[in-house]
Amino acid sequence: MRRRKGSSAGSRGEEAARSLGVIVEAEARRVLSEAQLAADPELVAQGWERRFVTDAARMDEVVALYQDLGYDVRAEPMRHTEFNEQCNECELANLLRFRTIYTRRR
Repeated sequence: MRRRKGSSAGSRGEEAARSLGVIVEAEARRVLSEAQLAADPELVAQGWERRFVTDAARMDEVVALYQDLGYDVRAEPMRHTEFNEQCNECELANLLRFRTIYTRRR
């Protein structure tokens, strides 16, 4: 029996696609709780809008970008309610210095 050229590469590609599909499905099922997405009520009362969470490596870039767009910017430490329920003390978040970015128009 003669094998077609590239047939093993095709089966490897199909296997990789199946593996990737499993990862994509798992990510699609991940949902953050309302508490993890909720803005700090005190900051909201002062006119701040919660944007997203970033790490220290990107924080300066994000702050500069929003300032260039005419916003005041705050980079706040993550609140306990923003951590995953299984991550009560979440040392990784503290070590990587994640910050929640808030903005408001000047």
